[in-house]
Amino acid sequence: MSGLGGKTLFITGASRGIGKAIALRAARDGANIVVAAKTVEAHPRLPGTIYTAAREIEDAGGRALPCRVDIRFEEEVRAAAEKAVAAFGGIDILVNNASAISLTGTLDTPMKLYDLMHNINARGSYLCAQICHPHLKQSANPHILNISPPLNMASRWFRNHAAYTLAKYAMSVWVLGMSEEFAAEGIAVNALWPRTTIATSAVRNLLGGEDMVRASRKPLIMGDAAWAVLTRGSRSCTGNFFIDEEVLAAQGVTDFEPYAVSPGEPLNQDLFLD
Repeated sequence: MSGLGGKTLFITGASRGIGKAIALRAARDGANIVVAAKTVEAHPRLPGTIYTAAREIEDAGGRALPCRVDIRFEEEVRAAAEKAVAAFGGIDILVNNASAISLTGTLDTPMKLYDLMHNINARGSYLCAQICHPHLKQSANPHILNISPPLNMASRWFRNHAAYTLAKYAMSVWVLGMSEEFAAEGIAVNALWPRTTIATSAVRNLLGGEDMVRASRKPLIMGDAAWAVLTRGSRSCTGNFFIDEEVLAAQGVTDFEPYAVSPGEPLNQDLFLD
């Protein structure tokens, strides 16, 4: 086996989008994937379920364990981790991908929505790291990868959607803290963020519709970039805020057009990047 072959990845929000792209890239190596997500029945506006994602993972060459998990609830995360260890013998990699977004200002963000974003983005990623930690430290090359941005304290990233920014930046603060906290155990903790918007359900349904989708890249680029990070040595690669395009350029990729939804068309830069 090579790359991520035989490794077990616990991926939140893996039923679609970026999480599924990371799962499918790992599956090509023969990895074991815990599909930790909420969707168990087809949704009219959201593609895929934990079961359809599991089938795609297995078709790609991996092994899949679909687990209905809402990462707001400790008992559900803990149960999924226990199932993962029972099925695959351990957990080598945690990918904190699940996220909630609302680009709304202070007066237009009801507290229910504020709580949702902070409970999923900030608390959920923290909880998953806490629960997976005992298993990660037994791995030969353990990684935690948060799908979160570099910390950019410019006011423009707060003035229109402070609640979302804070919830998302919390995931990046965990990278700062946990990379140092877990360094002696050899657990890498890094962040990965896209240079451009990615053609996901959130972009289509919440941010810009089909016009923004056409100006985006496919989730595939995040899958390839995550693979490049997760196959690095955990003791020498930690505490980084990676950008997908830069990771792949370092791997020798020079042509990014195949990742574009509409090759040749201008791309929309993602949030939080200068």
